[in-house]
Amino acid sequence: MKKFFSDFKKFITRGNILDMAIGVIVGSAFTAIVTALSNKIIMPLINLLLSLGGNGLDSAYSILKAVYDSEGNLDLTKSIYIDWGAFITAVINFFIIALVLFIILRVAMNAKGFLNKNRLSPELKKQLIERGVNLKDKEAVKAEILKIDEEKKAIALKEEEKKKQNSTEYLLKEIRDLLKENASLKEAQEKKTKK
Repeated sequence: MKKFFSDFKKFITRGNILDMAIGVIVGSAFTAIVTALSNKIIMPLINLLLSLGGNGLDSAYSILKAVYDSEGNLDLTKSIYIDWGAFITAVINFFIIALVLFIILRVAMNAKGFLNKNRLSPELKKQLIERGVNLKDKEAVKAEILKIDEEKKAIALKEEEKKKQNSTEYLLKEIRDLLKENASLKEAQEKKTKK
């Protein structure tokens, strides 16, 4: 029993479980916001455009089997009908949620990129200071960062060339070329000795 509770405690206190719980809470709050946006702002506008005196999407249904009450009014609770308005509302809600999520993600990604671009890592700051760059001079910092990037690219190219030179294929080509060169030298020596 003790092991069960210790395992349960480990499970609950995991980071991804807490992240998931936060996500669910934020998601439910986000759903409330989108539902309010859809039901209280957008749907009334759509109903106004569609209604022309009627109830808009609230009255968009097809009766399959009508049941009337004692006063002769249609009883929707007992009737069988297709509620097109509810379906259209759900589709509109879906597109609103997708649009809002897209906008939020786009803003978050742009903000993340903006923050990462504008922040200098401690290692980069150290390199800039060692090179005598004033960190407050943004243009000098940008120029020096470009130089550092070019140097890194050059180093990466040299390392790649080194790897190629140390590769088996490269070494075999070198051996082949040396053997060809030796064979041609032997042929030249043999021709000289025959003369």
